Amino acid sequence: MKFRFNARYFILTVLLFLIEVLIALYMHDPFVRPYLGDVLVVMLIYCFVRSFVQAPEVPVALGVLAFSYVVETMQYFNIVKYLGLQQSRLANVVIGNHFTWVDILAYTVGIAITIAVEKWRAVRQADRD
Repeated sequence: MKFRFNARYFILTVLLFLIEVLIALYMHDPFVRPYLGDVLVVMLIYCFVRSFVQAPEVPVALGVLAFSYVVETMQYFNIVKYLGLQQSRLANVVIGNHFTWVDILAYTVGIAITIAVEKWRAVRQADRD
C-alpha cells in the first residue's frame, strides 16, 4: 500500500458525491434514494480511498464494505442517541439512525459491482498491452 494521488479516482469521487447530493435533495421515491443511494455510497467511499491509496482493488473494496457494515451496525445500536447527537441533522445523515438488512444488501451489491468493474477494466487494460 502506497499513498499516491490518483486524479481519475478523485474525479469519480467528486462525480459520485454530486450524484449523491442530487439524490438526497431531489429524489423522494421509494427506490432510488434508499437503495441506489446506498449502492452508490460504497462506490463513492471506494473511489475516495483509491484517490489517495494505491493498493489492490479487492482488499480496498472489502475494507470499504467492512466499514459500511460497521456504520450500519452502529445504527442498530442507535449510536447517534448514545453520543447525544440525536438533534444533529449532520450526524443523523452521515451516521444514520435506522438499521436495515436491505442496506447491508445494497452495500454488498455496490461493492460487488465495484469489484466487477475493476476486474473488467483490468482485463481491458491487459488486452491493450
